[in-house]
Amino acid sequence: MPRQTVKTINELIKKNKIEFIDLKSIDLSGRLHHISLPIFDNIITKLTTEGVGFDGSSFGFRKVENSDMIMIPDLDTAVVDLFRDAPTLSFYSNIVLTDEKHSRFSQDGRYLAKQAESLLKKITGADKSWWGPEFEFYIFSKVEYDTRTATSYYRVEHAEEFYKRAYHAANPFDLYDDFRDEASKLLQKFGIKIKYHHHETGERGQQEIETYFNDLLTTADNIITAKYVLFNLAKQKDLSLTFMPKPMYQQPGNGLHLHLYLTKNGKNAFYKKGEYGNMNELGRFFIGGMLKHGPALSAFTNPSTNSYKRLVPGFEAPVALTYGRGNRASAIRIPKYVSNPDETRFEYRPPDATINPYLCLTAMLLAGIDGVVNKIDPVKEGFGPYDKNFLDEEHKEKIHFLPRNLNEALDALQADNDFLKRGNIFNDELLQQWVNLKEDEIHAIGTMPHPFEYKMYFTH
Repeated sequence: MPRQTVKTINELIKKNKIEFIDLKSIDLSGRLHHISLPIFDNIITKLTTEGVGFDGSSFGFRKVENSDMIMIPDLDTAVVDLFRDAPTLSFYSNIVLTDEKHSRFSQDGRYLAKQAESLLKKITGADKSWWGPEFEFYIFSKVEYDTRTATSYYRVEHAEEFYKRAYHAANPFDLYDDFRDEASKLLQKFGIKIKYHHHETGERGQQEIETYFNDLLTTADNIITAKYVLFNLAKQKDLSLTFMPKPMYQQPGNGLHLHLYLTKNGKNAFYKKGEYGNMNELGRFFIGGMLKHGPALSAFTNPSTNSYKRLVPGFEAPVALTYGRGNRASAIRIPKYVSNPDETRFEYRPPDATINPYLCLTAMLLAGIDGVVNKIDPVKEGFGPYDKNFLDEEHKEKIHFLPRNLNEALDALQADNDFLKRGNIFNDELLQQWVNLKEDEIHAIGTMPHPFEYKMYFTH
């Protein structure tokens, strides 16, 4: 796709009779924010040279006494926002500092993503990393929840209720196939190519939409865009949609599985015919790095307290730091059905949609790079490969597992983070801010009485 310029954007504004410019960005936790500006002459020139000031401390980036920052639109992300009544052209923003050079803010996730891709090329010679997300989510007919000093509850109403075998369920029992059709068409209008969609295994309204591969930065942008589109479409139809990793007791959780491969000189850099999974040494080292650093990665791939209600044995949950072909309990699965050398890849299964996608994907890439630099062989490290049941008594004691809760993940991150600092991509300040943010979440839920505790202990 040709790069956009001020001239091409102005032509787009004229063609679509645009009335507002919308600048989107996410805070440290990964939540989307925006600011809208009415159109005036030379607005794009002004925005690309001066940007828009904002309070970075409100995004979790900096302290109040040093929080003035600037957002500048990335012109290549321009898209007409179909959920605004007034014709609006939307951009993702790059965050810069207030110095004369408008230096890039070192904690801006979009900047980190670009830096990581450059580091990948420098160290491995690979052109680019390619990512393919799978979006899992539930659709409910009505959801109510509240938490106060004297009240804590949630109530979910679901139109669907299968007994078993909801995976790839067909209409008329698949109630939301038309919703997924419409969502897929909208996503494509926002620039996200759709591979397919279907009903997932959850018997109370679980869905999946899988997208095609893209580079790291575009994939992270697309994850935010996909959530934006799906939430807005559900709101229009008076439905409740959630990406929560575990929204219902004893139902499958929502993951955000990420398929990944590298290219070198335009060719798949992982492929070697005849090797296990057709995966060459570069691919194996990359896998070794991700599994070796899997516990620390969990702080970014599974950064919510709810994440660990999904990561329990059963429900096809990827709880083990192992790899293999077709085994969905492994953190890394090499798909058996891939026969095209250009599509040789592995799937990292632990992540969920509570991530900050820029930090998550960047951390994953840095773990893989560390595996390449240090020649971390997943076989020698005891990570597999496993094609059969590795949770039986014969193998169980040899298996390494993901953290059991967010506390353990943060402990692992604090003990193992040098791989994230390679190339000065993550710094100590960012890592500490992330830990502080997540510890606040742990404290908030840890001190709130749970409704189930009333059932267990009220009359004890």
